[in-house]
Amino acid sequence: MDLNEVRKVARLARLELSDADLNRMAQQLSNILAYVDQLKELNTDGIEPLAHPLPVQNVFREDVPGESLPVDLALANAPNRVGNFFGVPSVLDPADEPSH
Repeated sequence: MDLNEVRKVARLARLELSDADLNRMAQQLSNILAYVDQLKELNTDGIEPLAHPLPVQNVFREDVPGESLPVDLALANAPNRVGNFFGVPSVLDPADEPSH
């Protein structure tokens, strides 16, 4: 994976990486992709797909409401806070939105 691809992925993930981090990530991602390519060479004919390699039982806990984060703490790292909500870019053209 070259540096331009890593920059693009970082931009999409909204990550700001230094040049050293970009180089390190490019090397690590290239190693991961090479390993995936190596796995593609395995003959898996006749092998049933598994959801998990171990006989794991359901480990989910009961769905019991707990304490929520305070709004200020939940929004502390929001790049665009609008009141008590996350501000996000418009997806639709405001002219296309239905009137209420």
